[in-house]
Amino acid sequence: MDTTTEESVKRPPRLAVNLSFAALLLGLLMAQLDTNIVVAALPVISQDLHLGAAVAGITASTLLTVTVFTPVWGKLGDAFGRRFTLVVSVLVFGLASLMCAIAPTTMVLIAGRALQGVGAGGLIVTAVSGVAVIFDKEELVRRQIWMTAVFGISSLAGPPAGGFMASAWGWRSIFYVNLPICVLALLLGLWGLPKEPSRGTLKRFDYPGVLLLAIAGSALVSVGSSETLARNPVYAVPLVMITLLAVGLLVWRERRAPEPLIPPALFHIKTLRQTLVTTLLIGITLFGTFTFVPLALHAGAEVSTQAIGAMLLALTIGQLVIVTFFSVLVRRNRNLAMWTVLSLVMGVAGLVLLTVLPLLPHGTAVTVAIIGLALAGAALGLSLQVLTLIGQATAAPGQIGQVMGTITFTRQFGGAVGAAGFGWIMLLAPQGATAPAVTLGIAAVLLMMAFLSRPRDVPQLKNNGAGW
Repeated sequence: MDTTTEESVKRPPRLAVNLSFAALLLGLLMAQLDTNIVVAALPVISQDLHLGAAVAGITASTLLTVTVFTPVWGKLGDAFGRRFTLVVSVLVFGLASLMCAIAPTTMVLIAGRALQGVGAGGLIVTAVSGVAVIFDKEELVRRQIWMTAVFGISSLAGPPAGGFMASAWGWRSIFYVNLPICVLALLLGLWGLPKEPSRGTLKRFDYPGVLLLAIAGSALVSVGSSETLARNPVYAVPLVMITLLAVGLLVWRERRAPEPLIPPALFHIKTLRQTLVTTLLIGITLFGTFTFVPLALHAGAEVSTQAIGAMLLALTIGQLVIVTFFSVLVRRNRNLAMWTVLSLVMGVAGLVLLTVLPLLPHGTAVTVAIIGLALAGAALGLSLQVLTLIGQATAAPGQIGQVMGTITFTRQFGGAVGAAGFGWIMLLAPQGATAPAVTLGIAAVLLMMAFLSRPRDVPQLKNNGAGW
């Protein structure tokens, strides 16, 4: 039998492979850029739509839907293939971008951002899982460089691009620009991505868990996005009660679900339990307050919108520097518990510096803000790496996938809760420069609590710096 001929039939053409990879990268780039660009443009959006502190809903709604629908997209990809999930997620993301661009009111914009989060979750999951489908292990390692480059580009280019586009062309341009990219990604994906046989089923998927999580998050986002709801106990109290009830039912459900979103067995291991609690608090404080950093710079340090986009680079640079050098530094000091302490101390220091901006003169405030942003970014980058390593070191071989998925899920959920919860605090706090300062100050206190709950009994790296 002519095996060469058979392989040539089964293996897709090189052009199709490269086109499909380009489609995955475009989808990932859109999803990653979206948050960074929008955050930098928040002051302009807030002024145009008169949002005030309700601006939190613009990011909280997206974080919530990304969190809720990430496992859904993963299951859909296994059941129907990555080609299906790419096409659907691109269409959803494009429709949501158009909805945001033409949004006449705050609620329409928040609804559009929530729908964007649904599509963004699909783009991220499809990109990460799709490369494993179209490449073998050896090629996958080489292609991973491109995936890392997308994350770096979105982190570096997002803030200045968002600030520039919002100031030069209006904030609606940051959503219109997604439409031609969606068309290109859709065409490339349809042409290049291969059809896959069904590899899974949705019968055992934890639909009740997803529904309860969506209810809890939606109630919290609602009360954190509307001044009317936040200040009126007739609305605020029932929404908070719905949130608490849904969380309680979610815990009950996860203890009984055959395939839970958050496996309860992981909490029986002390180090993993401490890691997940710390991850949740870091998500609430460092991810959840990202929305309010531009407002703190604008109100506390009197920084313009364009300058905010440039100053946010300090946060990104701090994160990239620590991520770049950590692999070298950890070989000299393999105590992961110590690196966890360092990340939390830097995070608290960064948030405290951003909190005191209203008390400083303009020139000093700008300098202090840059230092605070760099420390917060470094804390975020270091904590992500260290807690991931701790999870990998503590999990049993058959649990690594579950542990990594749960850590990621916990961090995203913390970000959504933080953005919505701090948004509620912003609505209740005095207006002006005080509101973002109060929010960041509370976040600093919560991060101190993470210091107390941090994992302590952690395995160390071997002497050669590899393995455990």
